[in-house]
Parts: sequence; C-alpha cells; structure tokens
Amino acid sequence: MNETLKPVERVIGLDSHPDSFTAAMVRGPTPASAVVEKIFNKIPLSQLQSWAKKNTTTADLIVLEASGNSFQVVRLLKACERSAKVLESCQLGKLKEAHANNDKISAVRIGKAYLAGTAKEVWLPDTKTQERRDWFHAHRKAVKRTTQMNARVRSYLSDNGIRLPKGTQLTQVGELEERLRKAASWSARQWQVIEMLLLELRQADQQRQRWRSLIAQEVLTDPELLAMVRLCGVREMVAFALGAFIGDIKRFTEPKKLVKYIGLNPAFDDSGQSQWSGGIGGHGNKYLRCLLIEAAHAILRSGKAPLAQWGKKLLGRKGQINLAVAAMARKLAVAVWYLMMGRWTPLEEIDDRLVIKVGKMIGSVGEQGLKSLNKTRQSFRQEVYDALKIGKTYEPKAPTQTSQNPKPNQQLSATPSTLEHIAGRYGLTKAMRRFLSL
Repeated sequence: MNETLKPVERVIGLDSHPDSFTAAMVRGPTPASAVVEKIFNKIPLSQLQSWAKKNTTTADLIVLEASGNSFQVVRLLKACERSAKVLESCQLGKLKEAHANNDKISAVRIGKAYLAGTAKEVWLPDTKTQERRDWFHAHRKAVKRTTQMNARVRSYLSDNGIRLPKGTQLTQVGELEERLRKAASWSARQWQVIEMLLLELRQADQQRQRWRSLIAQEVLTDPELLAMVRLCGVREMVAFALGAFIGDIKRFTEPKKLVKYIGLNPAFDDSGQSQWSGGIGGHGNKYLRCLLIEAAHAILRSGKAPLAQWGKKLLGRKGQINLAVAAMARKLAVAVWYLMMGRWTPLEEIDDRLVIKVGKMIGSVGEQGLKSLNKTRQSFRQEVYDALKIGKTYEPKAPTQTSQNPKPNQQLSATPSTLEHIAGRYGLTKAMRRFLSL
C-alpha cells in the first residue's frame, strides 16, 4: 500500500510514451467521488515542461506508471517545480480492462489508482545510482552476448563434425585459428563464416572485460562499495549491484525491509482453513536475489567461513540445499544492511582471504585500467588496504545531560566498549559480529 499517500488538491494521471503523453486531471478524495475535470490527449513530450507550467500548479501531484522514460519525466517535472511520483506498473497492469483501453482511460486509471492508495510508489534513484544501474545492465548485456556468440561458434563447429575439448578458449587469437584450419577441410565460404563468428565473439568479450574493469575500479575507489567486500562471498560484481539497486540505504529503516526488497523472504498464504508456504521466487529484485544466492553457494562450498559452517549445520537438519542457501543469502542481506548503515567495527588487519579477494579485483581492473588510474598494482593494493581499515566509525548520540563545561563541536569516538554497547542495542548476534569482522 502507498504509505506516503497525502491529501492533495488535484491528482493528474500521466500516461507517458517516448514521443507523447496524455494527462487526466482528477479532483476528489476517493476514486468513487473523484471527478475528471479535463483530459489532454497525445501532447508531444517535448512540450511537457511548458504544458506543466501552464496547466498545473505547485499544489498538484502528477503520478505516472513506471516505464522506460518515467524517471526522466519526473526529473523534467521537478525541474519546473512540479511534484511527481512513479507508481509500480505491476499493480496498475492488473487494473487494465481487457476489452477497452486507450491513453485517456489509462491516464484516468493511473490518477484514481493513486487515490485508492493501493499502488506502490517507486523510489526515484539519484544520478549516481541511475548511472550505476546503467553500467550494470550494460555489463549484463555484454555477458549475455558473449555467451550467445560462444554457443554459436561451438554449434557451427559441431554441425561440421568438430568437437573442441572442454575448456578451450575461443577468444584466443592465432593459436585457435591454426587448430581449426587443421581440424577439417574448410571451403572458402565456410572459413569466412568461422572468421565472422570469432570476430563477433571477441568483440563481445572485449566489451564484457571493459565493463568488468570499470565496475572493479568503481568498487575499489568507493569506500561504501569497498566496505561490502569484507563480507565472505561478496566481490566487485555483488558489491556494485548492491550499491546500484539499493541506492540510499536509509530508505530501509530495518533489515527486514531490505530482505523484502531483495525478495529473500518466503511467500505464504494463510487464508481460512488452508495454509501454504512457498519459496522466494516471484517477488523482489531478481538481480540482487540471484547474485546473493550465487554468493551463498560459493560460501557453502568454501567450508571455512562462519556462515558456511552455519549453512552446513542447517543443511544437515533440513536436508534441502535450496533452503540452506536461501537462509544464508538472507543473512548476507542483513549483514549488508548493517554495513551500509555504518554499524560495524573497524577492520584491524587484512586476512589471507581478503588479500586474495583484493588481488582478484585488481586483476579485473587490468593493465589498461591501472594506466587510466595512473597507479601501479602495488600502490593500488596498499591504497585499498588503507581504505578497508579506515571504513566508517560510529558516532553515538551525545548524552542528554549537559556538562558543566561543554565544548562546542565535540565529536565522540567509537571505543570498543561503545561498539559492544551499540551491538547489543541493535540486536547484533555473535554470528553477525563475525560476519562484520571478516
């Protein structure tokens, strides 16, 4: 339900498209009593700001359905001092009538859905978060394209009776072509097909490596993203995705809300005499959920981390690996919330696992990335170690009682006893403290 629903003078439902928009001005406290004052149909999107200044006021609220350009529309409206919100498209899609629908009906439906209070509001990401999401999706597309081209090359070779050994790198230049030429008597046209397929594969792989390098640089140079690398099972891709999709961690007031956003809370249905409980699929952010599940699998295979020991004990009791992995991923999500909120102890030393992890991340940066940063591998490694040790420090609230000689702008340092008090105050278990000290 829309928790931020506030009474407004008028709600304007906006059905936005890439080239045009339709607006319906709805006035009334409830959907039943709401009156449609006026409808503007198929106005060019380039006239959005001038239309808003002429036909709306600062007291109006403009609501629109989440779509490809909805965030950009909201930013344009805020630039001309107009309030706008984005509503979740899943709920609005269920309200669509199957037999009749057009832009006018959609605009009215969007406005009345906000008045009903059942449509969830979508958080508008800031500029940095939006850019990070763009990077993440670009990397995913590059990975998908590389996988597709790899499969196409192997499929074409298999159709011609050539089965490459397992582990053969198709992106190698020179050696692979010689092996393929000797493998069969290719005609000129067949060899041209192979050359073009290999060319497409290597271009896609270069894009994938370039995006991976940029993402690793972003994580290693950003203290908030780098802090999450302390958690077992979290490296540059998981840390970057968490920062890209979570954004401002303060919008989640407790760990349970972050767990629900990711989709790691199990589904259930308890109605009447029937009870049903299901898995974790079908809701939440699928990208973060998949990445944390993969991280949990990696932790379970390691066998040395405290979370891995806990997961193996749970697996022994329940006998279902999917259940144990999902529970481990949920614990990781809770640990991420505490880390991003700054509720953690400083890192005193860099252990062997963190040394290996940082080395792999710097390897993902690559030689070209290090040159662009104007750093050597050794100096960059030391900078990362120093950043991990600094981290965030807790500054508890000053006592309510005023001292006799108060000092202005006095900052309180977080001593070990203070951190223990904070850990007990916020309910951190012993296991959680071990996770945060990895």
